Amino acid sequence: MKHWEESTKQKMLNLQLPTDPRWANIAAMNLEDILVDHAYCEQKAASSCISLIVRYPDLERLVDVLTPVVAEEWEHFERVMKQIRKRGYQFGRPRKDAYVIKLSEFVQKGGGRMQQLSEFLLMNALIEARSCERFKLLWKNIQDEELQQFYYELMVSEAGHYVNFIDLAKHYYDPEKVSQRWKEWLVYEAWVLKEMEFRPDRMH
Repeated sequence: MKHWEESTKQKMLNLQLPTDPRWANIAAMNLEDILVDHAYCEQKAASSCISLIVRYPDLERLVDVLTPVVAEEWEHFERVMKQIRKRGYQFGRPRKDAYVIKLSEFVQKGGGRMQQLSEFLLMNALIEARSCERFKLLWKNIQDEELQQFYYELMVSEAGHYVNFIDLAKHYYDPEKVSQRWKEWLVYEAWVLKEMEFRPDRMH
């Protein structure tokens, strides 16, 4: 299992505020809510990539990189749904995603087309990074062995998606400006987590 950390440690920048390790234990006690929320997160991730492809169809590299990500995110959605059905849980209505709503408020308005693209790519990268961190906590702490393996596999996948978004942002916009803006996003995201109400029934 070292290959995941070794292959990404040089590419991934650390989140500024780690999740309280107790979250995994609390989440395990709210497993139905967590799985349902997780399913919607995967659906939204696929939709977000589709939106970028539709909005920037002329950017060949973006289309080529994000098309398989859409497929992977939808596969994740299907896999989470299988876990929900297997356990006899109900797939309820989507919940308000306060975390993503707060992140979207930080997107800089105006600027050129590529600058706007970089903002959305960085926001998506941050969501993937936080998801990866939460999956790692579940993998290491949840007692269900099947879900341990499940979240390990998803953790590896989300790490790859994270890198894709960062690389695309630096490809289409000034890499130095992207790196500086990424630091700002990390600081803001830490603030968001501090200010948000703790929800044990949410993936974020």
